[in-house]
Amino acid sequence: MFRRLLSVGGFTLLSRITGFARDMLLAWVMGKGLMSDAFFVAFLFPNNFRAIFGEGTINPAFLPRYAALQAKGEKAAAAKFADHVFSWQMAAQIVLLGLAMIFMPQIIRLLAAGYADNSAELALMVSLARVTFPYLMLTLVAVQLSAMLNAIDRFWAAAAWSNLLNLSMIATLIAWRWFPSSAYAAAWGVLGGGVAQLIFILWAGRREGLWLKLSWPRWTPEIREFFIAFGAVTVGAASVVIAPFIDTVIVTYLPVGSRTVLYYADRINQLPLGVLGIALGTVLLPQMSSRLTLGDRAGSDAAQNRSAAVSLLLTLPFVFTFLLIPGTIMRAVFAHGAFDSTAASEAGQVLAAYGVGLPAMAMVRIIASTFYARHDTMTPVRATVTAMICNIALKVVFVWGLHLGVPGVALGTALGAWINVGMLTWYGHSRALLAIEKIFLRSLTPALLAALACGAGAWAGARLGESAIGGHYADVAALIVAIVCASAGYGAVLFLFRKSLPLGKFAR
Repeated sequence: MFRRLLSVGGFTLLSRITGFARDMLLAWVMGKGLMSDAFFVAFLFPNNFRAIFGEGTINPAFLPRYAALQAKGEKAAAAKFADHVFSWQMAAQIVLLGLAMIFMPQIIRLLAAGYADNSAELALMVSLARVTFPYLMLTLVAVQLSAMLNAIDRFWAAAAWSNLLNLSMIATLIAWRWFPSSAYAAAWGVLGGGVAQLIFILWAGRREGLWLKLSWPRWTPEIREFFIAFGAVTVGAASVVIAPFIDTVIVTYLPVGSRTVLYYADRINQLPLGVLGIALGTVLLPQMSSRLTLGDRAGSDAAQNRSAAVSLLLTLPFVFTFLLIPGTIMRAVFAHGAFDSTAASEAGQVLAAYGVGLPAMAMVRIIASTFYARHDTMTPVRATVTAMICNIALKVVFVWGLHLGVPGVALGTALGAWINVGMLTWYGHSRALLAIEKIFLRSLTPALLAALACGAGAWAGARLGESAIGGHYADVAALIVAIVCASAGYGAVLFLFRKSLPLGKFAR
């Protein structure tokens, strides 16, 4: 499991590094204003519709069934099932793309209601969204092939292909003067990244003997079962995606640049979530599905408890760091070029609010695997929909009731994630499906102590770095020293409690 986690986490970390380079370049070139807000609204479409029709549905609805066929040695049946799912997916995407291109002005007016009086801004959003939206169709092929590769324990390619979007956007942003504006450069970079990702994953799948054949969509008993699961999961995925769209509607009523600030804070929050939380969930689901298919309930529970323990061990330190030095992080990373230190400090407040929910955002996928591995897609949907309703209600209270502004949007997201985790845990326990074992309970105290040591080290290191080096590079120096001190404190606690943690050979 650790070898697979390191493979997925390593390539995901590389993706986050290239993503950081991309976002720093975006901040440098576009700054905080109408241009950046317009692009980030357009960028919502490929990102969030992919969550509905991509990993958010393919992994829970398709992967467990495909992995079960592979585990039983029925490779021909698995390939036929994959081809049928692919054909239905493409048919739906062609219809969706056509409707989106035709009705994009109406969609943008609904989404960015706060810009109703700014026709130029709305027109720019429509134009950019029409460039970025076709990325969705391209990336869905990569998503399904990635799920197939994960099912046969080939994780590296599925984790590596996301880098190509970042590299494509970096290239177009560097050459932004050849485009009508920097926003258009970024949008065309998204579409170019989709083409590159498609070519790469087709090559990786071919190396492992995996391919997808397009044919006229056929209705079979397996497809019927898939669509029942797909429909349930789509409701859950859509409810998750509705929240970011609601965020966009809310921030259009806040000062100009609010959408940009929210985006950059979320990007930092997504670093540990993507590298650690999503990597654990990616590795865990096919493993649980295969073990349960073979009747190994004990092995499935053990894998889930190890994943949950490692998830908290690796995400809790970021919670304390984001709460204690958020401004230092945002200024050091993004306060360059057109994105000034005032905007970065505002984004730091948003980052602190996001950090409250970071462990829950990582744990949701791990706990939801309890149900997805058993082909139960409705239970996570109930929890997700309830959490989403609470999420939106909290944002309204925080933004307009308590006047917290953009940080209130992030805080609503964080608390909504904890509500989701609480409901999934309750459902799992009440049905005797979720087993909390000693390996998880024994790791809680060391994980919390390590996180406290990390946060204290980050705070002390930031103060030391600021006092040692002043001027323009004070924040960069503070962040570097904070990372060193935080790592030292965290590593020391891990070493002391290594035998109580599920670290495998690393504990030795």
